Amino acid sequence: MVTVQTVVTAKETGERLSRRDALVFGQKDSGQTADIQLQPEQEFQSIIGFGGAFTEAAAYTLSRMSPARRSEVLRSYFHPEEGLGYSMGRVHIHSCDFALGNYTYVQEQDTELATFDIAHDHQWVLPLIKDAMKVKGGPFTMLASPWSPPAWMKTNGEMNNGGSLKPEYAAVWARYYTKFIEAYRKEGIPVWAVSVQNEPAAVQTWDSCVYSAEEERDFVKNHLGPALHQAGMDDVNIVIWDHNRDIMIERVTPILSDPEAAKYVWGTGIHWYGGEEFDKVAKVHELFPDKHVLFTEGCQEGGLRLGEWFTGERYGRNIIGDLNAWTEGYLDWNLVLDETGGPNHVGNFCDAPIIADTVTDEVHYNSSYYYIGHFSKYIAPGAVRIGLESAIEGILSTAFRNPDGSIAVVLMNESDDARRVTLGLGSELAVCQLPPHSIATHVIS
Repeated sequence: MVTVQTVVTAKETGERLSRRDALVFGQKDSGQTADIQLQPEQEFQSIIGFGGAFTEAAAYTLSRMSPARRSEVLRSYFHPEEGLGYSMGRVHIHSCDFALGNYTYVQEQDTELATFDIAHDHQWVLPLIKDAMKVKGGPFTMLASPWSPPAWMKTNGEMNNGGSLKPEYAAVWARYYTKFIEAYRKEGIPVWAVSVQNEPAAVQTWDSCVYSAEEERDFVKNHLGPALHQAGMDDVNIVIWDHNRDIMIERVTPILSDPEAAKYVWGTGIHWYGGEEFDKVAKVHELFPDKHVLFTEGCQEGGLRLGEWFTGERYGRNIIGDLNAWTEGYLDWNLVLDETGGPNHVGNFCDAPIIADTVTDEVHYNSSYYYIGHFSKYIAPGAVRIGLESAIEGILSTAFRNPDGSIAVVLMNESDDARRVTLGLGSELAVCQLPPHSIATHVIS
């Protein structure tokens, strides 16, 4: 007998990841077809997990909250049952825009990296990761990304405002990654992957560094890949691009078409700031089916959006679009920001799914928090995307088979109208009611 657990989040209601009466499947009438027909025999990619970034901004903000509120946020994200069940994380290799300022782990001109020291991270970032690991019950699948090499390694002599890596420091910079991985391992935090550079096509007023596709290819092929290999870190994956979808095809093709570079590359990281061009994500999979795709960053730009609904819908739409285009995991940007949408050392304020007000000691949960939960709580690491055929306009959908055999189906309605959707599984059919501006997850077992 089919049993179903139904969970709904809907605008203009109190429903937030709320249990509803479960769907009831019954035999289809003769000739009856479903609006969305599940096809469990079709299998696509496996899921690594869902998570967010342990930025210094998030860690510092939570350090300013009461212990009870900080603990609440950790449980809300990382507890396997009570929270969103996050299993992935991202951390910046020294500073990024959502740090309190520019910093590195070495002294000026130390080409031997003899002064390498992650003491800066011991103040806020490492304690947050370790406490989150305790709540989760184990380590995260952790991506580490640099925003800029140290200023003395760059053509513009500063960490901010773009510039490029000086060729004479490429080998030193590659070894810097291995020193970071080694230092984090000593803290009990394994690094699963590194990206070459956060947003390598963008000159930002904050920490940034520009690479062409060919420069990124050559750095991976001649420096980063060999450095990881020589350090005995072949188990650490390399993610390229780590930037927007819009030009991802032309950016990854020169790298993944080069066998000597491609042998070191796990796959492509994508962000959402350049538009929702999911067809380009699918095209990269089609061109390089032996490589992987990971969503590595997305957030609502331009400061706080407390109480807004469109932010949650942006997450839901992007997650479904990317998952249906072979993406294997989803990393949100800052886990938490303060009441200003920061801190950020150049005033690039943004929104986050959880806002921690350090003045009033209140925690605010945005719609984005609940929308992410419709995926992260019910699509487990190791789940496999299955086929579905949709004949209904205006309803977004995706489906996964979990390692325990259950099927998680996510349906999303962005319209102002309630929608009735029929869901088919084999010869059976169930009727789903989707309120206006809602998302629903049905777990079928």
